[in-house]
Amino acid sequence: MPNNKGKRRRFGSVRKTSLGEYQASYLGPDGKRHFAPHRFKRERDADRWLAAAETLVISGDWTNPERAKVQLGEYAEQWITQRPALRPRTVELYRWLLRRYITPEIGDVQLGNLMSATVRQWRADLLGKRGVSETVTAKAYRLLRAVLNTAVDEDRILTTNPCRIRGADRENRAERPVLTVAQVFALADAMPNRRFRMLVLLAAFASLRWGEVTALRRQDIAPDGSSVRIAFAHTEVKGKGLVVGPPKSRAGVRTVAVPAAVRADLVKHLAEFADSGPDALVFTGVQGRALRRGTWSQRVKWTEMVAKLGLKGLHFHDLRHAGNIWASKAGMSTKDLMARMGHDDMRAALIYQRATSEADRLIAERLSALVDEHRGSGSHKQSEGGQKVDGGGRRGRGSWCARTRRLVAALLLGRRLIMQRRRPSSGVHAV
Repeated sequence: MPNNKGKRRRFGSVRKTSLGEYQASYLGPDGKRHFAPHRFKRERDADRWLAAAETLVISGDWTNPERAKVQLGEYAEQWITQRPALRPRTVELYRWLLRRYITPEIGDVQLGNLMSATVRQWRADLLGKRGVSETVTAKAYRLLRAVLNTAVDEDRILTTNPCRIRGADRENRAERPVLTVAQVFALADAMPNRRFRMLVLLAAFASLRWGEVTALRRQDIAPDGSSVRIAFAHTEVKGKGLVVGPPKSRAGVRTVAVPAAVRADLVKHLAEFADSGPDALVFTGVQGRALRRGTWSQRVKWTEMVAKLGLKGLHFHDLRHAGNIWASKAGMSTKDLMARMGHDDMRAALIYQRATSEADRLIAERLSALVDEHRGSGSHKQSEGGQKVDGGGRRGRGSWCARTRRLVAALLLGRRLIMQRRRPSSGVHAV
């Protein structure tokens, strides 16, 4: 388009209005004319705006500014709706986070106006003014980042994601207690109804989630109790009740071997408390209905019971946590541990494969033995110069080298033990 001075610009145009201001515009890659969001007092400012727009077009980072006018709250709601593969509990969590912590604060902000400073202030207000916990704030931040990732990568509404706060996605949860085998059996035996004893044992020794263990059917159990097939999971959804669906992840569909020591207990439980039909639930309430976590916890008085056992604050999920810890100490590879846990994310398995205290203690014992051997050796004397000499007056170089080799061998053995616990199996790359 010609300009007021009769010159043609290489990109875009600038028109001087009757008020003496300058209006800039250009034809975008979509073939439509796009105007600057405001008019400029000086022509050089309009030129700078056009130059910035031209750079985006040339680099391939241009996005339609009209689409960026959609409000964050509206876009995030559509983002959730357009993901039918999300589990019901996940949808419920996302909508709750959106409703409570995102929409009231920045839901009316247009996507094009979202800056890193806006996100930083939003997070600071949640933690400060509203007193939201770090865990919930991290969940809300991860949701916001996922929504805006779609706006950048798929919809190309934004060129960059403004969620750039390092560490904001980490929940920093408190370390959960690790139960011993004796404590698990004590908890199982303390159940007020014997029909729930095996529920505790199986959750621990098969590393099952609450939704997985309560969804087990008779046909999922091997006749001799040697294995358990996890194919479904129960999920409680507000307004829908108990929903039967797939496990938490794709890897959640799996078969888990049951330790031989508790197989007889499992077979006995089936004979006493489960109906004979193949689709009969393995664990039910007294009236034969599926278990709901809240109701079950009240019936067995979980909070009071674990407190009496000296396990105050224990969660049912800590049973699975204990089972995962035991499995990692059995020397399983990362791939095998992931399969047993039902995880498709290697990071979760690696958490349980950190060097254990047993391996560290073994290293210390081997090093201590070398020190004792050195102190107990009486074939060395000190020369006047402070150097060790043998009986013939020569330096004990050979003996010193032998001790050094043994020390290095012990250190390498210790390193090997630790690496064996960390090393993933072939075909799986460590992170």
